[in-house]
Amino acid sequence: MSPVTRAILLKLGAVTAFIVMASLVKAASAEVPPGQTVFFRAFFGIPVILTWLAVAGELKTGLKTDNPMGHLWRGIVGTSAMAMGFAALGFLPLSEVKAIQYAQPVLVVVFAAMFLGEVVRIFRLTAVFLGLTGVMVIMWPRLTAFSDGALEPLLALGAVLALGSAIMAGLAHVFVRKLTDTEPTSAIVFWFACTASCLAALTAPFGWVWPSTAVLFMMIASGVVGAFGQIMLTASYRGVDVSVVAPFEYASILLALLIGYVVFDEVPTVQMLFGIVLIVAAGILIIWRERQLGKTRAKARPAMTRQG
Repeated sequence: MSPVTRAILLKLGAVTAFIVMASLVKAASAEVPPGQTVFFRAFFGIPVILTWLAVAGELKTGLKTDNPMGHLWRGIVGTSAMAMGFAALGFLPLSEVKAIQYAQPVLVVVFAAMFLGEVVRIFRLTAVFLGLTGVMVIMWPRLTAFSDGALEPLLALGAVLALGSAIMAGLAHVFVRKLTDTEPTSAIVFWFACTASCLAALTAPFGWVWPSTAVLFMMIASGVVGAFGQIMLTASYRGVDVSVVAPFEYASILLALLIGYVVFDEVPTVQMLFGIVLIVAAGILIIWRERQLGKTRAKARPAMTRQG
């Protein structure tokens, strides 16, 4: 098997794992508050991460950190993104939440310009505008708070939570970019799980419940499946160009639509599908542009070396 084929299969495996995880969380959301589901997702992923590091022989070195505050801030932002996303699943269809969260790579371009000083030119600005237009197309029926003439404030809340999740996830991505300058991937994954577990545990006084056996199993499974997804995602980017595997992220919308229809009896609207097309197109344009910029930088490095 070629490295590219292996990377694509791992990426598709990660995408599938994350959609299954989201489906488990959505199924549990009717009984369990978001803070509790975040705790189970993070805490029960830790044994899987530790096992992965032990098998890879990185248990001693992979957990060391030179930037504990960086992990803390990444954990706060990332946990907020997870909590808002899980809460949104309790109000909106699975595919709709996932579609709105596709705004993350679009928002990363904005945040990278704001916080990392990256130059964003007209091509990527156009992609950002296209992606945000797609988000508004999907969210507009919810933000008007009317559905078939009836006031639906909970649907509006779900849409705002899903967008908030995408915004916080975009910020988390910026924090991760900074952390990768000094921290190994394994440390970033492990310390996020620990931080998220601790932060989510703080919500226990605000309404945790003792779940039924089926829901308890689903929450534990969400942590295990989510951790496997994170490991496969990490492995998929190893040794290949990011732009090769990144577009396969959008395969998740097909899985979300299928699971939403079969399991949760959710039928997407034409307007939502149109918004998804706009967001996916914007994301692919950004990925393509990042690849072109990467080639330009790669050509420039040898020239600078020769001049030096």
